[in-house]
Amino acid sequence: MFTGLVETTGTILRLERADRDLRLTVRASLEPPELKIGESVAVDGVCLTVIGFEGDAFTVDVSEETVSRSSLRQRRQGDEVNLERALRLGDRLGGHLVSGHVDGTGRVAARQRRGESLVFKFEIPPEVSRYLIAKGSVAVNGVSLTVNRCEEREFEVNVVPHTARSSTMGKLKVGDVVNIEVDLIGKYVEKFLLQRSGSQSTGGVDREFLARHGFL
Repeated sequence: MFTGLVETTGTILRLERADRDLRLTVRASLEPPELKIGESVAVDGVCLTVIGFEGDAFTVDVSEETVSRSSLRQRRQGDEVNLERALRLGDRLGGHLVSGHVDGTGRVAARQRRGESLVFKFEIPPEVSRYLIAKGSVAVNGVSLTVNRCEEREFEVNVVPHTARSSTMGKLKVGDVVNIEVDLIGKYVEKFLLQRSGSQSTGGVDREFLARHGFL
């Protein structure tokens, strides 16, 4: 489990493909003894397990499922990535609960400066946007952000200067592909409500559904 508060960034030194899987070697300031074999680390918001070290770099394996759902399949040697170690019990939860299990990818549709901050608009598929709400939380490349507004196929976030400097957010360009993880609480609530209603419909939870079951 993570918080979406990026600790540092790293650089991909090497990508090795084995059939449909992927192995990444990343150089970062998170070095032994800070990292240990078997420890979880979020790489651009993707929870991966450390399997080895190579000097000041660490190595992780990426399964076929993760490759298919995330932007890691498009990464190249030299790319910069966001890094966060797993949350420890007793740590402050400054962002929101992030599992590191990416729901899908989005694309930067617009970027503009508003005051000292950056405002991004991301295009996302409907099966991801259904879980987003205005003023709710979302993780973009592992960065915990607040949703300004959202529609069926896009949402907008504000990135403050500190976040832009301490992560790769400040370097995103229109057209870049990013990892998206929605607030996991919403997915659990939807499943619970569908099970209570005895429905396994893929239609999801809408205003009519909530009103019919006494939530509105």
